Amino acid sequence: MVDSVGESLDRALEGAFTRRIPQSAQAQMKYLVKQLKGTKAAAQALGISQRTVERYVAGKLKRPRRDLRDRIEREVKKRWQPQIRAKARKKAASTGGLVVSTRARFGFEAAGGTTDDARIRDITQALPPQWADRLFTAREQGANEQQLQQIAADGLAQMYFRANNSRAHGLGVEFTDVERLDIEL
Repeated sequence: MVDSVGESLDRALEGAFTRRIPQSAQAQMKYLVKQLKGTKAAAQALGISQRTVERYVAGKLKRPRRDLRDRIEREVKKRWQPQIRAKARKKAASTGGLVVSTRARFGFEAAGGTTDDARIRDITQALPPQWADRLFTAREQGANEQQLQQIAADGLAQMYFRANNSRAHGLGVEFTDVERLDIEL
């Protein structure tokens, strides 16, 4: 399964963490209960019963099944080191930018049969801070995957295909069939 733009943004921010997340199911569950201010809220976030959460916190249950383990880890990572995450986001959006590495089908709005026909390309391109800011802001405002992909495509079009708008003015880029997508800060 291919990562979404949103998942890639989250993973990029996780790379800034200065400490590892709690490792045991009990420690992760205790962290979630503390962050969500109660076992009921933690149970709702994970889609399990409140009693199950209490059993993990007490240490009576120790090894969650794979899907629950993945949900617990995802919820912990979502809330882990919020200040570090915010600092990394601010740096990317103000000075650092980000690097998008993808393997996807890129094509251009042009007549069929030309060299502008869509084809699979491997592209690794640094995007300046304004594109990082647009992506993070859209993610925070609840943009769907298609909207995030469009922002990434616009950034790649400007920086890679139009060389920061120094050539190929007005070139419309299509970004589809994403096979791989990684974002780094």
